[in-house]
Amino acid sequence: MKTLKVLAALLSYPTEELVAALPELTEALVEEAIISPATFRDLQRLFERMRQDDLMTLQEHYVDLFDRVRSLSLHLFEHVHGESRDRGQAMVDLKQTYERHGYVLAGTELPDFIPAFLEFLSCIPESEARELLAETVDIIAGIGARLRKRGSVYSAVFETVLGIAGPAQNQVSVTVEEIRAEDDPAVLDALWAEQPAFGPAPECGASVRPQVSVVQVHRRRAA
Repeated sequence: MKTLKVLAALLSYPTEELVAALPELTEALVEEAIISPATFRDLQRLFERMRQDDLMTLQEHYVDLFDRVRSLSLHLFEHVHGESRDRGQAMVDLKQTYERHGYVLAGTELPDFIPAFLEFLSCIPESEARELLAETVDIIAGIGARLRKRGSVYSAVFETVLGIAGPAQNQVSVTVEEIRAEDDPAVLDALWAEQPAFGPAPECGASVRPQVSVVQVHRRRAA
């Protein structure tokens, strides 16, 4: 699906090359036509921001969101395993999933980086891509909800991903207190310890191997 590759590009660090490619990305969305007109309009707000703002402003905004706010991390397993040792094995398993499909990561890119994951999905059969994508809807919905609360145009990318994945299995609600806590890691960790992030926690020891599931079921309690 070309649309997933476009979304992967939009979630990448802004560069001159990315801004220059915006017309081509728009054309790919129109050509494939798998998203609704309303979703397309929402994405165009991000395109317009990228066209209007200078590159340094775009880069600073990107870093402020995705590199400095823990709960907006673009690494899937940050939301599942945090800093636990399980994260390393999950990375290995996901990388092996990529390799089985002949997909090679660029440079030092981590396999759970959402842009890399979306680009991988764009390279495999659509039915399988949708199935794997659906397994991450709780994480995608959570990040999207937080971005929407912040009024970020990047929220449109996550809403589009959810639309491609199908109906979300969990409705994610983000409170004002959680938004404020995102800038204070100590407070955020306390919130994460008090409530499950995406639905009820599974039974201890439950897991699914990557041949069936990209994101293991061990859920770290998170907001």
